[in-house]
Amino acid sequence: MARAAGLAEPGGAPRPTIFAEMTALAQREGAVNLGQGFPDVDGPEWIREAAVQAIRDGVNQYAPGAGLPPLREAIAAHQREHYGIAVDPDTQVLATTGATEAIAASILALAGPGEEVLTIEPYYDSYAASIAMAGATHTTVPLIPTAEGFRLDTEALRGAVTDRTRLILVNTPHNPTGTVLRRPELEAIAEQARRVDAVVITDEVYEHLTYDGAAHLPMAALPGMGERTLTISSSGKTFSLTGWKVGWVTGPAHLITAVSTVKQFLTYTSGAPFQIAIARALTEGRADVSALREGLQRRRDLLVAGLREVGFGAVVPEGTYFVCADASPFLTPQLPDGAALARALPRLAGVAGVPISAFCVPGSDTADALGSWLRFTFVKREDVLAEGIERLGRLTG
Repeated sequence: MARAAGLAEPGGAPRPTIFAEMTALAQREGAVNLGQGFPDVDGPEWIREAAVQAIRDGVNQYAPGAGLPPLREAIAAHQREHYGIAVDPDTQVLATTGATEAIAASILALAGPGEEVLTIEPYYDSYAASIAMAGATHTTVPLIPTAEGFRLDTEALRGAVTDRTRLILVNTPHNPTGTVLRRPELEAIAEQARRVDAVVITDEVYEHLTYDGAAHLPMAALPGMGERTLTISSSGKTFSLTGWKVGWVTGPAHLITAVSTVKQFLTYTSGAPFQIAIARALTEGRADVSALREGLQRRRDLLVAGLREVGFGAVVPEGTYFVCADASPFLTPQLPDGAALARALPRLAGVAGVPISAFCVPGSDTADALGSWLRFTFVKREDVLAEGIERLGRLTG
């Protein structure tokens, strides 16, 4: 089944993700890796020390399957403080091994054969894998590049949502485009979800990493949507601690119960001392998040300006870690699209990026429309970004 779903090579070995492939190329060529979005500086020391103290205090055995109470209480307080969303920490909050597990468990719990799961395209690669494992049908609605950045095609949305649509998976702030969905876009999704009685799953891992005054609005905060929305987030991006894999999902108790039923047979539980540290981070770390956001906006501007100077058509993202750039000026008969250029870039310029087509259904209209585009990350030190930009200049030499 895994092979048929496109999850394994013909010999049975796991098929590497595009991120693993580009990282391996970067390492082999000694390239600056602007492909995989992980920070090259660890998160705040006081949060790391809180995990060390939890280990010393003996928080080293299994946490409850739903997560340690201090973490669940901190997550509930976070939703109330930032968005005015009230959730019961005992019945409406589930700690997970990162957002990726939360997404997989939610899809596996709520969708199956004969049902459709709609995602925005481009989409993070784990979405398609989880939908395939559930045996459901993956449908998409595109983001379209405009003068105002990438925007949701709401006309296409109306046609894409059918009576078989069981789940609508929304990612905002959006990876890979950096789009922060606006209220009218979210309301259009909500309208279609209510029309067919679909559950909405939202991936909000970049919720606090927005720029230029762009505001993240959770789907669950819209009138009448809290009762049909599962909200997923994590600490990895917010606190630059991606290796800790502390995520969560909140929502109606009956949906959280369904997700818990699947999650208990995935990891059951993980990272007890990290859960304690993230509970403190959510409660006390607002200044750290503000400093990270300001630093990332500065680095975003550096990367956008550098890409444009080299010759890429870069779109300024409103959120996340990533800049999308049209590489059309650098395509040749030998390198006819973004995927070919991305695989050659570590050798040609000593820089790694990721083709946007890797985030699309193969052969789809969106994959074709974005076939010349690459994604670069700016969650790196400024000196690393400057080195990457300088090396990209070799493309015009």
